[in-house]
Amino acid sequence: MAEVEIKEAVRQKYGEAAKRVAAGAKNSCCGASGCCDTTEIDPITSNLYSASETGLVPEQAIQASLGCGNPTALAQLNPGEVVLDLGSGGGIDVLLSARRVGPTGKAYGLDMTDEMLALARENQKKSGLTNVEFLKGEIEHVPLPANSVDVIISNCVINLSADKDQVLREAFRVLKPGGRFAVSDVVVRGEVPESIRRSLLLWAGCIAGALNDFDYIARLARAGFQEIEIEPTRVYSIEDARGFLDAAGLDAAEVAAQVESKFASAFIRARKPLT
Repeated sequence: MAEVEIKEAVRQKYGEAAKRVAAGAKNSCCGASGCCDTTEIDPITSNLYSASETGLVPEQAIQASLGCGNPTALAQLNPGEVVLDLGSGGGIDVLLSARRVGPTGKAYGLDMTDEMLALARENQKKSGLTNVEFLKGEIEHVPLPANSVDVIISNCVINLSADKDQVLREAFRVLKPGGRFAVSDVVVRGEVPESIRRSLLLWAGCIAGALNDFDYIARLARAGFQEIEIEPTRVYSIEDARGFLDAAGLDAAEVAAQVESKFASAFIRARKPLT
């Protein structure tokens, strides 16, 4: 699939998700009737935030969350810092970050989908937070100056980009020297047959684009990052994807040995050098 086609598919998917939330419906990782909806509880997007966190944000911000982790819980955020969320969706991670950096800090959310931006700005209004700004743009072309951000977060969005190297270069550019990269994303651990890999990645996010963990590390290093770490936070079992595999005509029992525990949500840390 060409880069333009992938971008348009992502835009359409998340625009529709925002409309469903605005209409009062719930979402899973692929929408109300999408490819992930083969289990009653989505093993990717469920139970990511604590009750104390969900109590701090509007309900629609929670319903619009289509991430695979909770970067705000794992990232080090300090009062007065500037945070940028790549692919901010309904704004849950931006709003939680804004509370942690406090009134002297700033939390930016970047999204390319008009419907999600409208939803996020409405959620900001409901939250009463003033140290938040939602920007329209693409994560491959961040509309902020170089060396302007202390921390970059993202929640299962970089895997959706067809040009991940450009995303990582942009992240490096806008971070201040010593700035931190602290994102949640889907990764593939080890080797998996391509046909099965594509099927399971479609299950995990509809756009089959997750990187192998070693490839992710290599790309971050090429972009200039140091102190790179990948910490799995939720490893998916074959049972998690059984319904989807059955629907795709794959025998879960046959592929289990090749893919068990090889797909995971992970927290990915890195740092921009001081010099």
